[in-house]
Formats: sequence, structure tokens, C-alpha cells
Amino acid sequence: MKITSPAFSNNGRIPEKYTCDGEDINPPLDFHDVPVNAKSLALIVDDPDAPMGTWVHWVVYDIPSNCRRIEENSIPEGAKEGINDFREYKYGGPCPPSGTHRYFFKLYALDRVMDLKDPISKKDLEKAMEGHIIAKAELIGLYSRKR
Repeated sequence: MKITSPAFSNNGRIPEKYTCDGEDINPPLDFHDVPVNAKSLALIVDDPDAPMGTWVHWVVYDIPSNCRRIEENSIPEGAKEGINDFREYKYGGPCPPSGTHRYFFKLYALDRVMDLKDPISKKDLEKAMEGHIIAKAELIGLYSRKR
């Protein structure tokens, strides 16, 4: 399984449009070679370089298993969003206080639909996914703010 974006390459710079310095909308994402036995997909976007520890930017789960693209500024029909570290149920773009940070877009293929009760955090989702991950893929984007 693989996750890519037409907006940036793996280990490439995330365009400003998708950050707090721009429109703060999610970039388009493409999913490749999703296992045929997957029942749902989940996506977690986080920044392990944040000063206070890993910062969660986006939590999306119950993505239909036949989904192959998340369009810019949207979530797939039927998918649900969990709470991020901005305390919002949406994508929160890169906004590093200093230096270049890495943003991990982690895609999971799961053997079941999670069907969890709100509010769902990254930690809640990870716990619910234990023992249900069929495949995982990762895309890393970089961003540093202009000063």
C-alpha cells in the first residue's frame, strides 16, 4: 500500500496553501494498492518535531475501503474526523514555531469499520486499531515558516 500527494513528494516541502500561512486546507492525497480485504481506512497526520511532543494535525477514520483519493479541502463521504491537537474536528495545517518540521501522513488499512463514538482522539483511534491493521503506508512532508 502507498500514499502519495500530487501537491508534494515524499520528504518534499508542503506548499504554503496547505499550512497556517496559507488557506490551511488539507492537501489532496492518493491511495495505491489498498489490500482487497480492507474494510475501512484511517489517516493520522502528526508532527513529531513539535516542541511539546508529537502534535496531531488530523484524524480521519471509517474512510470507505474503496476510497483512492481524498480531495483537497475535503473528507471522503462516510468518513469521520476525530479531534486534533488544535481541539478541532478538522485538518489543521503545519504551523511550526521555528525550524523545519516533518509531517507524517499515515494511512492504515483495517480489517473492520471502527464505528467509534465521539470524541475520538489519535490515541483512541490507535487503541481501537490494535490488532486490526492489515497494511500501513506513510508520506512525509516538510514545512518551515517564512520569517
